[in-house]
Amino acid sequence: MSEAAVETTGDLFLNGALRLRQPKRGHRAGHDAILLAAAVPAQSGDVVADFGAGVGAAGLAVATRVSGVKCRLIEIDNDLGDLARANATLNRVDTEVYVLDVTANADLFTRAGLHPDSADVVLMNPPFNDASRHRPSPDSARAIAHVATDDTLSSWIHSARRLLKSSGVLVLIWRADGLAEVLAALDRGFGSVTVLPVHPDSAKPAIRVIVTAIKGGKAPMTICRGFQLKDETGEVSSDAKAVLGGQSIVSIRPDMPQPRK
Repeated sequence: MSEAAVETTGDLFLNGALRLRQPKRGHRAGHDAILLAAAVPAQSGDVVADFGAGVGAAGLAVATRVSGVKCRLIEIDNDLGDLARANATLNRVDTEVYVLDVTANADLFTRAGLHPDSADVVLMNPPFNDASRHRPSPDSARAIAHVATDDTLSSWIHSARRLLKSSGVLVLIWRADGLAEVLAALDRGFGSVTVLPVHPDSAKPAIRVIVTAIKGGKAPMTICRGFQLKDETGEVSSDAKAVLGGQSIVSIRPDMPQPRK
C-alpha cells in the first residue's frame, strides 16, 4: 500500500518508542490497543498472535515492550495488512503478517502457516459494538472493525483456543456491559480468568474490561481493582500515563496476578 492509494498519518505511541503509519480516515489505533498490549504477559521468545491486528498497534506495542517476542499479526483487510508490514519494518520487529479472516477454519489457518497449538499468547480487540444500539460508520473498514455480529466473540475465541498451546494465554478487551458474553464464550476450554475493569474515572462505571484467560486453566476467577483512566482532578491518571508510556499493567499494579506458568 502506498500513500498514493490512501492518505496516512505518522503517529507516535509509547512515548515515541512505537511509530505507526495508519489511515487518516477510518479505523485508527487508540488507547484500547495500548491498554490491551499492556495487559499481555509476554516473555522473550514467545509467539504472540494479534487477532484483527489492523496496522499492528497492539501486537507491535507488545513486541516494543518485550524484546525477543515473535509477533504474528492476523488482519482481514489487505490494505491494513500492508501497513502492518510496513510498521513492523519501521519498528524493526520480528513479525509475520497474515491477511486472513480470524474466523477462518483450521485448514485455512494451517495453509497460511498458522498451525494449531503454536502460539504462547493471543491478544484480540474484536469488534464489540452492539449492532442494535450502534449506528455503523459509513466507512466500511471502520464498520467491520467496530460492530459485532451475534457470533463474533465466540468465533474469535474458538480460533484463539485452536491456535494456543496448552496453558497459553488469551488476552482480550471488550465492552464492560458485555462481560457476561465474554465469560460464556470462555467457558469452553479456558479458565483461570482475570478481569480488569477499566473506568473513565473513579466516579463512573467501567466502560471496558480487559480479560485474561488460560487455555485449560483451573484456577478460580479473579476480579481486580478497577483501572482509572483519569484521576480526581480530571487529568490522566498516573497508572494510565505509565501504560501509555510503555509499561505493562502488571508492573504498576501488584494486585494483578501474572497468568504464566
